[in-house]
Amino acid sequence: MSKVAFLYPGQGAQMSGMGKDFYENSSLAKDIYDKASEALGLDMRTLCFEENDKLDLTEYTQAALVTTCLAMTRAAKEAGLDADITAGLSLGEYAAIAAAGGMKELDAIRLVRKRGILMQNTVPAGEGAMCAVMAMDAEKIEQVIKDIEGVSVANYNCPGQIVITGWKMAVEKAAEALKEAGAKRTIMLNVSGPFHSPMLIPAGEELLLELGQVEMSPLTVPYITNVGAKKVTDISETKQLLAKQVSSPVCWMQSMEYLIKEGVDTFIEIGPGRTLAGFMKKIDRDVKVINIGTWEDIDKAVSAC
Repeated sequence: MSKVAFLYPGQGAQMSGMGKDFYENSSLAKDIYDKASEALGLDMRTLCFEENDKLDLTEYTQAALVTTCLAMTRAAKEAGLDADITAGLSLGEYAAIAAAGGMKELDAIRLVRKRGILMQNTVPAGEGAMCAVMAMDAEKIEQVIKDIEGVSVANYNCPGQIVITGWKMAVEKAAEALKEAGAKRTIMLNVSGPFHSPMLIPAGEELLLELGQVEMSPLTVPYITNVGAKKVTDISETKQLLAKQVSSPVCWMQSMEYLIKEGVDTFIEIGPGRTLAGFMKKIDRDVKVINIGTWEDIDKAVSAC
């Protein structure tokens, strides 16, 4: 019998029109969009379904993407799909925790709305940066940047794709040093801040205050935290981990390797796009990855499982 993990993408996966077919075909999905609109005072249908300038702004992106992922999860569960464990990349960890029973869906959406605002406002625009480093081992990257003050690893996405973060000048200096050391490419990312860097420790501290007002519930299944790729079974750890996650590296590659060792053989990516499926091809091509990003994908996923 298959061991199934639900996976949730992070910021960058958002796209105009995401979730619209779920809203139109599932009363459960429609309900979460409508309730999120009311809770946040935002028109989630316009934000998610129509072309607009807000969807790619961090303070809006995070709530829009988590709402969409949770709406899709409702439809997947209604169709009989369920997980033995969950995981989400950065922002996606909130959807993973809600899907695992650890927090109410609307609490997750409210939290990521606040998280997005904190992450966007903590470091003034233009002072921080992120850069993707292609085709270089993580250990080599760490060695090259260790003596460059103000830069660190943000994301261990998959073999051959690591992201660095920090002060803009430090990241640019590191990018040059990494190219000289043999990186195939370095790509400065179009982001609004130095996410997952120590520069965002103040945002994590403020987020912890917000988390203190949220009631958590015992997990129905475990989830994997980005902080250290650790399996979480005790919900009492979650608030501190989420506060720390904002300024800590995202250990996605290590999380997937851990799940595979734990016997997970079927990964269902729930959300727009196929980013995580792409990462998995570079981590382990032998596991089954199923995508649920459109309404038609539901039946395909049920058949594949």
